[in-house]
Parts: sequence; structure tokens; C-alpha cells
Amino acid sequence: MAVDARIRELGSRHETLEKAIQDEMRSPAGSDLRVQEMKRRKLRLKEEMDTL
Repeated sequence: MAVDARIRELGSRHETLEKAIQDEMRSPAGSDLRVQEMKRRKLRLKEEMDTL
């Protein structure tokens, strides 16, 4: 059961990062470096979910 909870938590964080990436990309003052970093973090979350 703990694994399921962890996957849900990671999924929630993944969705939150996706929204933040979209907001950053829409912003005229958006930073490409910030978007890249958020995408890396999102990928790490996805990889961890796949591992579990």
C-alpha cells in the first residue's frame, strides 16, 4: 500500500510541475533555464514512478 501512496504523491508532483512549466513558457519573462530544470525534475519523477 505504501508504494501506491508514493506513486500517487509522485504523480501529483509531476502534474504540478507540468502546470508550472506551462505557466513559465506562457510568461513573457519566462526563463528557458528554469523550464529546462523543471523538465529534468519532472523526468526524474516519471522515472521514479516507472521504477516503482
